[in-house]
Amino acid sequence: MPRELEVLQDAIEVAGRAAQLIAEAARDAVHTRGRFTLALSGGRTPSAMLRALADEDLPWAGVRIVQVDERVAPEGHPDRNLTALEENLLSRAPLAREQVFAMPVGEQDLAAAARDYARTLVGLAGRPPRLDLVQLGLGNDGHTASLVPEDPALDVVDEDVAVTAPYQGRVRMTLTYPVLNQARHVLWIVTGSEKAEMLRRLQAGDATIPAARVHPKSSTLLADAASAR
Repeated sequence: MPRELEVLQDAIEVAGRAAQLIAEAARDAVHTRGRFTLALSGGRTPSAMLRALADEDLPWAGVRIVQVDERVAPEGHPDRNLTALEENLLSRAPLAREQVFAMPVGEQDLAAAARDYARTLVGLAGRPPRLDLVQLGLGNDGHTASLVPEDPALDVVDEDVAVTAPYQGRVRMTLTYPVLNQARHVLWIVTGSEKAEMLRRLQAGDATIPAARVHPKSSTLLADAASAR
């Protein structure tokens, strides 16, 4: 359950505030540990956040970016979260392509690819991997990452990365609860009036929705006025 809730006027303000918080966390992590590992989700407001983040003063050389989840779709397809990440951040910030670790959803053996990505996380963030900041969203059905209602990935406790059943027409690869709950900080971004009920249930710790099963030691929730009504 989020420990801090900030309500801002609209999605643009949420995106800008999220970029500020990520930049602050990056500067602190690089100063303290020499590296900042950031896990990013997709979505409209996160895309605006990435554009704002590109204008922030970060120690970019120390930043490493991984994905929270990804759809199995061709490279460059608009369904891919990586496509938005490349367009909104990688093309705008002094960030090398080698600093972005994309989920290998183009592999034929997705289960093996998920295990490979889990090893990538260990190489970046230790064993078990402890990511510095994970940015999450909230779906209308209470999902977060690609941890969706009734999916087998909800019950994965011994792997950090899983492959889901088809959801909204796409199989997905996703980080699982063990690695999300191990993160140093989780930053929730919730916007839109259609999210109001699920935001209420998230804040209440309603474990019947997947998002409420994410409970790291430290988290912040940024919401717009429409979702927090």
